[in-house]
Amino acid sequence: PRTFFIGGNWKCNGTRESIAKICEEFEKGPSVADAPVEVVVGCPFIYADYTRDKLRKDWTLAVQNCWVGKGGAFTGEISAEMIKDAGIPWVILGHSERRHLPELKESDETVATKVAYALANGLKVMACIGELLEEREAGKTQAVNERQLKAISAKLKEDDWKNVVIAYEPVWAIGTGKVASPEQAQEVHEQVRAWVSSNVSANVAAEVRILYGGSVTAKNCQELAGKPDVDGFLVGGASLKTEFLDIVAAYKAR
Repeated sequence: PRTFFIGGNWKCNGTRESIAKICEEFEKGPSVADAPVEVVVGCPFIYADYTRDKLRKDWTLAVQNCWVGKGGAFTGEISAEMIKDAGIPWVILGHSERRHLPELKESDETVATKVAYALANGLKVMACIGELLEEREAGKTQAVNERQLKAISAKLKEDDWKNVVIAYEPVWAIGTGKVASPEQAQEVHEQVRAWVSSNVSANVAAEVRILYGGSVTAKNCQELAGKPDVDGFLVGGASLKTEFLDIVAAYKAR
């Protein structure tokens, strides 16, 4: 069975004061040290050490991006080697905001290069895929997901996938309050797993965790978690609130 996975993405949010406060609130939740769930919180780079100091010890830390290759004359960038050296095990890559914000516009190729380099340097990766609203309305959801997955898988060996979770995030549902229905989420996750089975291997498809990301809340997480191919969540805004504890507890719906 696949261990349920809850990722939190704080995005460009937080202060030392607010991080200390929410981490204190998170301590009130029951321990998951021996539970069949993995919890990983993605904080801004500048607060990584501070967050690790404050964050409960049965949860793990991630950062939200890294450079495409080795460090050097790349002002403002953070390399995978630096993240690894800092003792941070996870990185979120290919988030829709990195792909689609006009100031960033990371291509499929750039995301794939980052994923491969991060894995090669000992990091674990939450690799994000997902379609825009106009792409969904045009019936292109599967084609978009497969295009993004193909770029990533082309740079990976089969063994690399043991350190990857796939986060399906319909862009139209991120921060909008709109949520894919449990049936819609299951349909897409099933398609993604089928693609991995056909294009990577049946073993990887059976083992890789596919997360849903898109306005996940305490109210909708239980029903989403009950779907067989939904292996957890990548949570945005709610991961900065105490309701994140309720979302973590959704593993019990499996």
